[in-house]
Amino acid sequence: MCKLLISYRGAILIFPFMFLLISCSSSNDSRASIQPAISEQLAPILNADHRSDANKARDQYRHPASTLEWFEVESDMTVVEIFPGGGWYTEILAPYLKDRGRLYAAGTDPKSLSSFSRNSAQLFQAKMASNSVYKNVIVTVLAPPEQLDIAPPESADRVLTFRNIHNWMKAGTAEHVFAAMYRALKPGGILGVVEHQGNPDVPQDPKASNGYVNKEYAIKLAEKTGFLFMGASNINGNPKDTKDYPKGVWTLPPTFAMKDVDRAKYEAIGESDRFTMKFMKPLN
Repeated sequence: MCKLLISYRGAILIFPFMFLLISCSSSNDSRASIQPAISEQLAPILNADHRSDANKARDQYRHPASTLEWFEVESDMTVVEIFPGGGWYTEILAPYLKDRGRLYAAGTDPKSLSSFSRNSAQLFQAKMASNSVYKNVIVTVLAPPEQLDIAPPESADRVLTFRNIHNWMKAGTAEHVFAAMYRALKPGGILGVVEHQGNPDVPQDPKASNGYVNKEYAIKLAEKTGFLFMGASNINGNPKDTKDYPKGVWTLPPTFAMKDVDRAKYEAIGESDRFTMKFMKPLN
């Protein structure tokens, strides 16, 4: 289906028009008819043996199939995953893109002076060596503000980041990372963002010390870099999250920063309320 993109107050509103089908290329039609839905392609990956039971259990909160489908991540695309951490999403993206696409995992510096960064990089590298589904993953370093070459310039169809903006705000490197993501994307490419959603009635802490980020604040960060806001989804929302916990968002699962204190209460709430947004790098 063809889509018309209209700019309105900095947002990109996408309207499908059935009557424009005659102007669509036949190649796009054939691709749509040949390729199964993204969620269908992901189903066997989500249930595969290389994923632990603990990671599979979190699907109910992270909704990977719905999220990647909303980000329009096709299996033949070049994708950059920002700060993959323990590789929760890498377990899904790597086999999905292995045969027809390309995955860059932009992680911490294995030579960093920070022991946390070094250990994170080593653990991720060990995971990449643990199973053949990861054999084509290209690991790069993101250590702002010095190391920002997450992928070749304008090579990526999608750049994805999951629950990372609050870390960049704390470190004062958000502008550097957004610039790196912008540079890596092709014109017309999409930046997909998932983040702990703050209370809009509470002013944003510039350091995001409780782990929550107000949606409008995140939009401004992206737009300041040059991205165009395309829209937001409630795929990863959780209305039970009151966002007012003793140890911030880490009070909730899976971290349980309070350990056994009120654990049943926080288990009943589940993982955090999250916004899911996408932005486009302008075509020119």
